[in-house]
Amino acid sequence: MKQLNVDLNERSYPIYIGQDILDRSDLYRPHIKGRQILIVTNQLIAPLYLQQLCEALSEFSVSTLVLPDGEQYKTIETVESVFNKLLEEGHNRTTTLIALGGGVIGDMTGFAAACYQRGVAFIQVPTTLLSQVDSSVGGKTGVNHALGKNMIGAFHQPKAVIIDIDTLKTLPANQLSAGLAEVIKYGLIRDLEFFAWLESNISQLLACDSDYLIEAIYRSCKHKAEVVEQDERESGVRATLNLGHTFGHAIEACQGYGSWLHGEAVSAGTIMAADLSRRMGWLARADVERITKLFEKCNLPVNAPSDMSPEDFIQKMVLDKKVIDGTLRLVLLKSLGDAHVSGDIDQNLLNETLSAV
Repeated sequence: MKQLNVDLNERSYPIYIGQDILDRSDLYRPHIKGRQILIVTNQLIAPLYLQQLCEALSEFSVSTLVLPDGEQYKTIETVESVFNKLLEEGHNRTTTLIALGGGVIGDMTGFAAACYQRGVAFIQVPTTLLSQVDSSVGGKTGVNHALGKNMIGAFHQPKAVIIDIDTLKTLPANQLSAGLAEVIKYGLIRDLEFFAWLESNISQLLACDSDYLIEAIYRSCKHKAEVVEQDERESGVRATLNLGHTFGHAIEACQGYGSWLHGEAVSAGTIMAADLSRRMGWLARADVERITKLFEKCNLPVNAPSDMSPEDFIQKMVLDKKVIDGTLRLVLLKSLGDAHVSGDIDQNLLNETLSAV
């Protein structure tokens, strides 16, 4: 098992990464303040891991809530069912929520924890690659709205993140690929050496080789932790973690939440960001081709939906959280391994990208 720490002073917490650690009660116990626990999971994960986790925490008073699976359920209405459960069973301010599932479960459980009695503890137990390397770390919680993704939420750091790579053995191939989109992101925005490592070892990752998975997750989480430590509330460098996301969120919103996996939309969005970076004179065509090739090896989409027009993209992108005073700001690549947030976007070049990719 490997361990990292996210250093945020009194909000600091550990990230545990290993095999067969989901039911290690010694990893949970130091981060549980009271007697009450609510484990929130979904219909796909519950039959696989819920009983195992409940038994590991049997010394506590454990309640469970099983939610429907899918991005389309990441709503205020679903979070309301978490509040109902907490109130009906009399959970107090020392309760701990545990998010057992992917990014949707983690985001909603964290948001519920941020709001319930103005903030209670929660622990992330991510079961998808995407949530293990991205959404479980950093304290971003929230829900989607019909007009925009993740526009309603709160920053609320977990008490711990427990990553058991054995959960990836039950992950569908497309979900594993979707997670790799976020792994590749870290190489593109701040670590060209890691990007090259991924190019050399992508087949081992797709084959779920344990050693390679632990290494990729560790390096991804280390990058995420370092960025969050510098900029917890996303007022600066943390925004670079959204490479490809402004385009990707537009795809998700237009296609309907759940139609494209988040990582699939990020993949296509990253190619669009790379294409625009090339048009702005920062990347060479060979760089864009290199990025595209790696995403293709992961069986990820590298083109936007054919039924989306430039106007469709712009309509959704202007609702992005990085828009300030009406100015669209995008994460672009000055070079491979070097990302920047730019608000000085040539509209003609943006339209060329939106029409071409």
